[in-house]
Amino acid sequence: MAGALAALRSLAYVLFLALTVMPWALAVLVASVVVRGPALYWMCVGWLRVAIWGARAICGVRHRVSGLEHLPTAADGLASVLLAPKHQSTWETFALPTIMPHPLAYVFKRELLLIPFFGWAMGRLDMIHIDRSKRAEAWNKVAEQGRRLMAEGVWVIMFPEGTRTPRGGQGTYKTGAARLAIATGTPIVPIAVSSAKCWPRRSFRLRPGTIDVVIGRPIPVAGREADELMREVEQWIEVQMRRLDPQAYADASPAVRS
Repeated sequence: MAGALAALRSLAYVLFLALTVMPWALAVLVASVVVRGPALYWMCVGWLRVAIWGARAICGVRHRVSGLEHLPTAADGLASVLLAPKHQSTWETFALPTIMPHPLAYVFKRELLLIPFFGWAMGRLDMIHIDRSKRAEAWNKVAEQGRRLMAEGVWVIMFPEGTRTPRGGQGTYKTGAARLAIATGTPIVPIAVSSAKCWPRRSFRLRPGTIDVVIGRPIPVAGREADELMREVEQWIEVQMRRLDPQAYADASPAVRS
């Protein structure tokens, strides 16, 4: 009975997303003719807030955040950081812009732009979409646009594992985020997210519970090598993941591979 109820709630949530994203995305497309920059960004974040609220109200998916005090504030002016979160679910893609007090620019695969309504609206924002089949060209685009965005005070967000990992899993931490942080002299902020407890990857079957988001202290990049810097990011995130969701990692390998 509980499983059937959860399935019905998940179905209701998917319908809720579809019914709300269509008019919101169309409004963004119309507004983008005359509105750009932060105003259009926060308009899009408005729908993400609705999506996160819907997950809580319909499916019982709550969240708690710690470590916000580690982020730059308005008093720091155009101080920029590069966010490097754990990636387990669609949830953090929706939630992180609603949590962060500053506009974000995602680095994402360009195929997402083809998603009806959601992708169309996303394409009107100043973000970094890449063709992952052309690695050299993709990196040049990330480096060029990343420098420009960070110079404007925008916070860039990259998932170091590149794709979503299953609960209790650990993907390969690629060095792209570390390379960009070093190239721009931007501190890198590791973030642990236990989202797969409630919203597994490649699934829209949500389970009630509480997702933890833990934001680490910015890691300085001066004088660092990309491999070494990413190992530090990886170790911090994976240790936190095992603390947040010990049941999932009971039979897993150590937090950091040698």
